[in-house]
Amino acid sequence: MVTFRLIDVPVDIDRDAARRAAEKELSDPKYRDARPGFLQQIGQWLGEQLEKLLNSLSSDVPGGIFGVVLVVALLIVLVVVIRLRTGKMAGSARADRVVFGGQRKSAADYRRAAGEAAAAGRFDDAVRDRFRAVVRALEERALLDSRSGRTADEAAAEAGVLLPNVADRLRQGARLFDDVHYGGREGTEAAYRTLTELDERCRRERPVAVAAQ
Repeated sequence: MVTFRLIDVPVDIDRDAARRAAEKELSDPKYRDARPGFLQQIGQWLGEQLEKLLNSLSSDVPGGIFGVVLVVALLIVLVVVIRLRTGKMAGSARADRVVFGGQRKSAADYRRAAGEAAAAGRFDDAVRDRFRAVVRALEERALLDSRSGRTADEAAAEAGVLLPNVADRLRQGARLFDDVHYGGREGTEAAYRTLTELDERCRRERPVAVAAQ
């Protein structure tokens, strides 16, 4: 029977080169843009752990090679998690949070549907349709283009540039819509009235001129 001793396995690792490789991987823009604060902390921690590990490694430490494997595994897990957040799964999650899930109605139709839902006490539907009325009215005024796939936050941010006086109210309205439609929160009469006031306020506001970039 042939036995192997881990202490006979040569371990020849350039500490600086290994750390530079890890930092280079984590500095890729697609990782950095995903969630900067979180990734910076993880990257810094991994770099510190890698440096400590490599400082302690030597050819006569049986557990040394397993430590290297552990760090490599952690780096792989980190990359996989980031790719899931920024790749197809992230795209799918974003696609599921759009304002208009099907064929658009007119702003007047959304207002009518919201009013009927509110009168019947169905405030979940009332909140959804009143916010859609806000966004659809902005599209009808050409303050927003009618592209598909826009989220509530995106609509609020884009419209807020042209209607700065209601920018904060638009962001609040987007949160109300997301909380009810995607967050599972119960719609309320107060939320519906807030969106009704937002809709009326947006209809009265005049867009500001935006300087060309």
